[in-house]
Amino acid sequence: MIEQAEIGIFGGTGVYDPGLLSEGKEITVETPFGKTSDSITVGVYKGKKVAFMPRHGKKHTIPPHLINFRANIWAFKEMGIKRVIAPSAVGSLRQDLKPGDFVLPSQFIDFTKSRKYTFFEDAKVIHISVADPFCPDLQNAVSNAAKTINLHIKKDATYVCIEGPRFSTRAESNFYKNIVRADIIGMTLVPECQLAREAQMCYVSISTVTDYDVWADKPVSAKEVLETLSKNVQTTKKMLGLVLDFIPQQRGCTCHKALEEAQF
Repeated sequence: MIEQAEIGIFGGTGVYDPGLLSEGKEITVETPFGKTSDSITVGVYKGKKVAFMPRHGKKHTIPPHLINFRANIWAFKEMGIKRVIAPSAVGSLRQDLKPGDFVLPSQFIDFTKSRKYTFFEDAKVIHISVADPFCPDLQNAVSNAAKTINLHIKKDATYVCIEGPRFSTRAESNFYKNIVRADIIGMTLVPECQLAREAQMCYVSISTVTDYDVWADKPVSAKEVLETLSKNVQTTKKMLGLVLDFIPQQRGCTCHKALEEAQF
C-alpha cells in the first residue's frame, strides 16, 4: 500500500526541505516512467497529510531539462494527492519586478524543446485544455496567504518556460520581453503544470524572482540566483505553510474534470 497524502509540494531551487512537516518519513514510489527526482517526504501539517519532493533532488543534481516530470507527477497521483503547490525560481522580464519579489503566474508560453509532455502516448490521444493552466482555488489560497503577511505578490503574470539549462542570450531575452511580452522566465513550469492537469490535479506556481534576465544588460549568474534565494527561503517556507492553511477542504474548481472533454 502506497503512503497517501492530500497535498503535494514540489520544492524548487533553494527549497529542498520545507521544514513544515511533523512525523515525517521518506518513501519511494515506483512509476512506469522511471525514477522520481528524489525520495518523497510524507508528514503532517496541522492535521493534513502533505508530501514534499525536491524537483532537482536534495542536492540539486538534476538540471531542468532532465527532470523526470512524468514520474514526479505520477508518484503524487498514486499517493492520492489532489493539490500541488510548486515554488520555483524565475528571472524578471520587467523593470518593476525586482529580485526578491513574488509572482503568481496565470498563463505560460512554452519554449521548451525536448520534453515528455503527456502520459498518453499509446492507447489513446488526449488533447488537454490548458486555456487557464492554474487552479483558481489554489491561486486564491496563495493570494490570501500573501495578504496575511502583507507580502505583495504580482498576479496575472505570464511565465515563459525555456529549455535550459543555459540562460538566455541577449537577443532571446529581448524577444521574450518585447515581442512575447512575458513577465517572468523559468525552466521548470512546463510540462509539470500540464501533466498535473492530465492527472486531474489542482496546481499552482509560486514564483520567486531571483534576477533580472539579461535584457537588463547584466549577465545572469547562478551565484546571483542562489544569493537571492537564500535571502528569501524563509519567506517562501512561511508562504507555503500559510497557503496550506487557506486551501479549502472541498475542491470547487473543475481541475478534477480535465479528461472529460479531452479525447475524441
